[in-house]
Formats: sequence, C-alpha cells, structure tokens
Amino acid sequence: MGTPTDIAMRGYAAFGRRDIPALLELLSDDVEWRFLGKPETGTPFGGTCKGKQQVAEWFATLAQSDEIVEFQPLEFLEGTNHVTVIGRTRGRRLPAGKLHDTDWVQIFCWRSDSRITRWIGTGDTAARLSAT
Repeated sequence: MGTPTDIAMRGYAAFGRRDIPALLELLSDDVEWRFLGKPETGTPFGGTCKGKQQVAEWFATLAQSDEIVEFQPLEFLEGTNHVTVIGRTRGRRLPAGKLHDTDWVQIFCWRSDSRITRWIGTGDTAARLSAT
C-alpha cells in the first residue's frame, strides 16, 4: 500500500473528494478512531470509535456539525509504523456559524498489513466553539 505518508495522503485525498468509502478501505476492521474532544463540551465528533461502521458514523457526525471549507495537511512526520501529521482547517460550525481556523495534529498507526489500526486527532476546539 505504500509508506506511512503515502497511506495518510491517500486518506486525505479521499476525504477531500468526500469519498468516505475509499477512506474506510484504508482502515483495519478493528480500527480505533479517537478525536480528543467530548460531545458534552460542544464537540459532537469527539470521543472514541471502534470498527469501520463507527468510523463511518463519526464522519457523518462531522459532516452534520461542521462544513470543512479548507483542509490542509502541512507536515508529515513519519516513523516505522506511524505518521504524525500537522495541519490546518478552515471550517464553519453548523448550522450557521462563522468561519474559524483550527490548527490540528493527527496520528495514524498500523501493523504490518498496511491498514490503519489507530487514528488519534486533536485540534483547537475552542476556535470551533467560539464560531457561533
């Protein structure tokens, strides 16, 4: 499937096309997907998902709560079985929020079969919450 950076870039390309099924194909069946934020603090897509079905639901929640206007992975820091990506997003909190800019960090991990087994993401949730 390629290097860790190649795999992460394929996932970002699928996300950019809004092709969530293609992105899900990069994941292991038992993937753990975790965004460091909590629904009870105003981040509806925060928390931990397990398995592709829950990750698909996570993306549906994200689409219902935020309009992604720009999504820019900027720096890829590759290790043996992981890659850490630093980036920036411009988005709009839905239904009618203002635009906000968010810096973020995302970590992809996998085993030898090149399927992503774990993803951890975090961003400036305060910027999102202030965009009302």
